Amino acid sequence: MFADRAKIYVRSGKGGDGHVSFRRELYVPNGGPDGGDGGDGGNVVFVVDQGLNTLTDFRNIRKYKAGDGEEGRKRNCHGANGRDVILKVPPGTVIRDFETGKVILDMADRSEPVVLFRGGRGGKGNQHYVTSVMQAPKYAQPGQPAVEKELTLELKMIADVGLVGFPSAGKSTLLSVTTNARPKIAEYHFTTLSPNLGVVDLEGGNGFVMADIPGIIEGASEGVGLGFDFLRHIERTRALVHVVDAAGVEGRDPVEDVRLINEELEKYNAELAHRPMILAANKLDLLLPEEREEILGKLKEAYGDRMVSILPVSAATKEGISTLLYTLSDLLKTLPRETIVFEQEIDPDSFRQEEQLSFTVERSSDEENVYLVEGPKIERMLGYTNLEDEKGFLFFQDFMKKNGILQQLEDLGIQDGDTVRVYGHEFDYYHE
Repeated sequence: MFADRAKIYVRSGKGGDGHVSFRRELYVPNGGPDGGDGGDGGNVVFVVDQGLNTLTDFRNIRKYKAGDGEEGRKRNCHGANGRDVILKVPPGTVIRDFETGKVILDMADRSEPVVLFRGGRGGKGNQHYVTSVMQAPKYAQPGQPAVEKELTLELKMIADVGLVGFPSAGKSTLLSVTTNARPKIAEYHFTTLSPNLGVVDLEGGNGFVMADIPGIIEGASEGVGLGFDFLRHIERTRALVHVVDAAGVEGRDPVEDVRLINEELEKYNAELAHRPMILAANKLDLLLPEEREEILGKLKEAYGDRMVSILPVSAATKEGISTLLYTLSDLLKTLPRETIVFEQEIDPDSFRQEEQLSFTVERSSDEENVYLVEGPKIERMLGYTNLEDEKGFLFFQDFMKKNGILQQLEDLGIQDGDTVRVYGHEFDYYHE
């Protein structure tokens, strides 16, 4: 089953906590601290696998967790680092934040593995907190937390040319006679249930990759029919071939069909409607010569200014196919060769920063003259600060000042003698 979209949960590893321990050896009665550092948490890594062309695997397995770093140990032993989790994706995969829909990473131009979320750093053991006045620190630094996120994976195929048009216009047949692709073809709507890629081989190494996109219908940009599900696959194409049933086999008007498809493209992505486009008037083998001239004349009158070329073709008899391919090849030579890459809209590091820098300062609603200071950053700081030690308490005061917490308390109207409560610790506030 073809899958070009998936929702997954990923989590980097938590950093291991630093260790608190002291040397206890024969003839060394007052050994110093020897707590080792915690190991770093594992990373969440994405890598492009050229052998993949679908996101099916992510439909079956939706949760991916890196290993946590181990806690440090005595005798200065460093905790082991957590295991990375490596996710293999097909070329062209776009990674988005599920909550906001913003692009975090586009793997279209990535040949090397990319670390999306780094694991938390391991905490420092108590050996790092020795000072001239604190020879036996009884605290260590906790490891940094993991980063966890729900992501949307979206596959946007990488092709030079995209075939668009209504169902049964002949796109799959055209792909099958021009490339090495062998799509399923039958005489009914929506035979093509997934995009197909094929390579066009031309003399002189001027080949290119062509994609057949399932038939677009009126209302596709609003989610009607199958076309909407696959419109994303033409966003990277450098040029489009609009295949229209010029014979009107099902009683449709070719001129109106072209207008409707262009309208859907513009609604979905305005830039697509202005991408270089060739109109392939297909199934002309079913028309008499005078009927051919009439319909080609109408198409040129309506779209001559919009199209690079309007070419008569018959995918069934291969009439005009060579002209179409070489016209496409010449067009592609005039267009930039760089793969279209979607710009990053949100920095993955921001997810960690939001967690680390968060804290709240507020007046208690239950008690008068009491102010509450809470948040992950405060809690972690208290984990490695000894408030009973003078040096540790000075560090705590400096932390409150540098992070703007004292200023926020003043903005809330705190007065000398009021109480500041921080995770079970209470302090009387006095302005310096």
